[in-house]
Amino acid sequence: QVEVKETGGGLAQAGGSLTLSCVVSGGRFREYAWGWFRRAPGKEREFVAAVKWEPDLPVYADSVKGRFTISRDNAKSTVYLQMNDLKPEDTAVYLCNPVWGNDYNPYNYWGQGTQVTVAS
Repeated sequence: QVEVKETGGGLAQAGGSLTLSCVVSGGRFREYAWGWFRRAPGKEREFVAAVKWEPDLPVYADSVKGRFTISRDNAKSTVYLQMNDLKPEDTAVYLCNPVWGNDYNPYNYWGQGTQVTVAS
């Protein structure tokens, strides 16, 4: 059974940076592509970024492209999300999950997520 634990959220000022981590247990980390998603108050969950087995093939939502960087460390079974130039609209609970398909559909191994709040 895959389990995920997201950490690294907090309060940041607009223009600031945060780095999120997603530690995965239960094995099989290397088998999956991994994605970050976010859920803002009153909004549907949305895709943020994903990284496949080859670390140099990440994909991003248009809203974060050029500001966020996803990476993975297979030795540590951890996925990272480096977030720079944060904006108030980035405020959300951030969650990670393994993903499948060309649309980066999430599986259903959701954790609690980590709250990111960006003050203007």
